[in-house]
Amino acid sequence: MTDAQGLTRGPRAYLGFVVIGLTAGLLSGLFGVGGGTVIVPMLVLMMGFDQRRAAGTSLTAIVPTATVGVISYAASGSVAWIAALILAAGAVVGAQVGSRLMPRISQRALRWGFVAFLLVVLVSLFVVIPSRESVFHLTGLSGVGLVLVGVLTGVIAGLIGVGGGVIIVPALMVIFGTSDLVAKGTSLMMVIPTAVSGTIGNLRHRNVDLVGAGVIGLSACTMTALGAWLATLIDPVTGNTLFAVYIVAIAVQMGIKALRTR
Repeated sequence: MTDAQGLTRGPRAYLGFVVIGLTAGLLSGLFGVGGGTVIVPMLVLMMGFDQRRAAGTSLTAIVPTATVGVISYAASGSVAWIAALILAAGAVVGAQVGSRLMPRISQRALRWGFVAFLLVVLVSLFVVIPSRESVFHLTGLSGVGLVLVGVLTGVIAGLIGVGGGVIIVPALMVIFGTSDLVAKGTSLMMVIPTAVSGTIGNLRHRNVDLVGAGVIGLSACTMTALGAWLATLIDPVTGNTLFAVYIVAIAVQMGIKALRTR
């Protein structure tokens, strides 16, 4: 079977895209992440994508996935809209800085630095466990903090290609004291403009498999709402524990890449 991009693919390839989408969608809704940390490695390992094309395809698939997630969290009032827009604005600026710094810093050093950062986040998840009834209050000081967190997220995304919810969700809970549900809903909202901006750039450089992104995105959408619903059923302590397991998996993945990088 030949797709719209002239690539010949059989049923196994499309089944692989569906499996990737279902997995990413469930985790996206459950943890408030875009799903790139799942989609990119699965595209590389299962589908034989190179890193750049996998990252570009992942960003495109994240747009519909995060949109469904935001709608699901917004239904229960768990999205801080203004905070999400401030974070997104900072992330867009930070991504530009990160992409310019990338050629000057070794990928191995960056990956080990990110692993160390994830370990700090891991510990913080069990030091501060906010109440589910916590309300986010936007002040001048918190606004500046959101900008800084957004820029940091963008820089890390530009340097390594991993960021978004892995950084935003724990930051909103630990630094700003938001509930876990608001942190996840706000994170997904922040991911949308960031993913759209990255997708436009990747389309220009032809780093997107549109058919693959479409199948993954549509498959993910069928599971994102389920993941968001499951998040409301899990208490904050259990939610933080599951998110910690997710972070450990990412840290191990980055550590392996760092060891393999010369």
